Amino acid sequence: MSLDHIQQLNHSLTEFYDKMSSWEQSVVKETGYSLAQTHTIEVLGCHGALRMKELAEKLAITTGTLTVQVDKLVNAGLIERCDHPDDRRAIVVKLTSDGEAIHRQHNQLHVDLMKDLTSDLSAEQVQVLLTCMAKINREF
Repeated sequence: MSLDHIQQLNHSLTEFYDKMSSWEQSVVKETGYSLAQTHTIEVLGCHGALRMKELAEKLAITTGTLTVQVDKLVNAGLIERCDHPDDRRAIVVKLTSDGEAIHRQHNQLHVDLMKDLTSDLSAEQVQVLLTCMAKINREF
């Protein structure tokens, strides 16, 4: 790939990231929860109950930072701490039914956005996009 193509791709991905971040901020703003709290709910909604270390890794934050988020979400009744089913020493966090409802609502907003963004693409173009995104995400 030429340097020019790399620069164009970099510009396009940066522009998309900025637009997606702005959209996410505006959507989350209406919920009364922070973006960090919403991302925590999103990860738990996608992956189910996780140990704190696993959740911190998926969010790319420290366990100390995560503890603050978890405390706020526990106090809000959106997640709960539970004993790990296989390890008596470990604690996992999982969504409550209210947390699951918020995850479903937020996820539906993402689904609706993707429908809008891809409405002019063919099924083949969507498949190519999925393949490319999967390859790019594996590099992270």
